[in-house]
Amino acid sequence: MKTNNIYISVICLMAVFSFLFVSCDNGDTTKPVIDWEEPVDGDTLQIGNEHGVHFEAEFSDNEALASYRINIHDNFDDHGSHRSSTLEVDPVPFAFDSIWVISGKNFPVHHHDIFIPKTDKDGRAYAEGNYHFIVYCVDAAGNVSLVGRDVVLSHEAGEHHDDDEEGHDHED
Repeated sequence: MKTNNIYISVICLMAVFSFLFVSCDNGDTTKPVIDWEEPVDGDTLQIGNEHGVHFEAEFSDNEALASYRINIHDNFDDHGSHRSSTLEVDPVPFAFDSIWVISGKNFPVHHHDIFIPKTDKDGRAYAEGNYHFIVYCVDAAGNVSLVGRDVVLSHEAGEHHDDDEEGHDHED
């Protein structure tokens, strides 16, 4: 039920943004560009990692950017591998959906704003397994680009690299 409410909210929000952007269309039909660095396809993201998911990308457009969205949802519906769990209780799929407002022609992003808690608000453990990680970018004219990757969510520590302040790779 919660997942359906998230999808309905996102669809309504996208409809409003689309209406606003179409109403002030300046003839720009060039889609924005997503240069996505991390996480990479096949990365394992740790459930319960207090440091959050390392997300790094750069968004660009020929005119002006408006927003980007990150959506993470399970890939348990037979178009990929099935979930697995080492937990005794039946886990629930994790879902994340958030939109950030951005501006300018180029917008680099490096953050750890995505947290995958160990349990949902009812105390049910989140399911390990294959997930889709999708990034959308909308420009001021309403043009949309999207890029998707497959990631694995796991309760065990995954190997995920980040640059520290001196530019050296290290594991989270």
